[in-house]
Amino acid sequence: MPLAVRTLLTLAISTIGAIAMGFTGIGGAMLMGGAIAVTIAVAAGFKAVVPNGARNVLFVGVGLSMGASVAPDTLQLIGQWPITLLALVIELILIVMACGLFLTWVFRLDKPTAYLSSFPGHLSFIVALATAGTGDSRQIVVIQTIRVALLTLFAPIGALFLPVGDFSAGAGAEPMAMETLAMAALACTFSGWVFNRMGIPAGYVLGSMATATVLKLAGLFPGQLPQLLIDATFIGMGALIGSRFAGISRKDMANALAGGIGSTAIAVAIVTLTALITAQFVDMPVGQIWLGLSPGGLESMGALGIALGYDTAFIAAHHVFRLLLLTFAIPVVAMMLRNTAKAT
Repeated sequence: MPLAVRTLLTLAISTIGAIAMGFTGIGGAMLMGGAIAVTIAVAAGFKAVVPNGARNVLFVGVGLSMGASVAPDTLQLIGQWPITLLALVIELILIVMACGLFLTWVFRLDKPTAYLSSFPGHLSFIVALATAGTGDSRQIVVIQTIRVALLTLFAPIGALFLPVGDFSAGAGAEPMAMETLAMAALACTFSGWVFNRMGIPAGYVLGSMATATVLKLAGLFPGQLPQLLIDATFIGMGALIGSRFAGISRKDMANALAGGIGSTAIAVAIVTLTALITAQFVDMPVGQIWLGLSPGGLESMGALGIALGYDTAFIAAHHVFRLLLLTFAIPVVAMMLRNTAKAT
């Protein structure tokens, strides 16, 4: 079968899986649904493929969407809740360290795989780094998917029967002008190429993300990305993830599933303990602090906050800050892990 035909079929399978998963309402459905569908096809004998050229285009799309999602007023919001934001920083460090050690010691994962699996957020970014050569992308996506699914499934249960509305950080944003998008895409592609030529891991992702973030914070990248572009990027990444599952054993799959459940439990325990301690220093409900510090999705945590009458601006600001921290922390840790692996 010609490469072009196999590529189109791979993307078509990913699209079907993404649409089907979208009906569940789970966060990251486009990415996870596509990955699951292509993985099933690979297990059935289909030779899924995403060529390197298409992969680099997807990586630019991931970086572009990350930068575009940064709120322009993020830096202003940071100064409003210094104690809880400091708690968030400490909590993230504890989660990554504890879950990384847990996955390394108990499940014998290599360090790049274990620690990239431990970061609570930016799934598409982490998988892009993994598929570019840092860690085992197959096990990372299973562990991260378990985290997202468990938190998304259980967090909103308390608000399930209450009349809550949709909650989104980007709600009400004006659509981005096409000329702005075109200029930003060109700048991101060029910076991604430069980073790649410099030998930086996942250079197309990191270069485009850095450029888009700078443009956004500088007010030169206004508006909201077209949803079609975001969905297409996630569908393509799902196809890329699924195509990497060829050859994974049942033992490795079971290992990753157990690791995902265990590391999620550790993360939730750390969040709960941090929220209880932080509540001793600030005058706000423990539940509100927990929702703000939670490693779950902004949409589900925001909806639950609305249902419980909490300050959703507090919750949103902390989730935005968490993702902003991870934007800079993930590539730094990835490069450290990669250099450590080379040294050994």
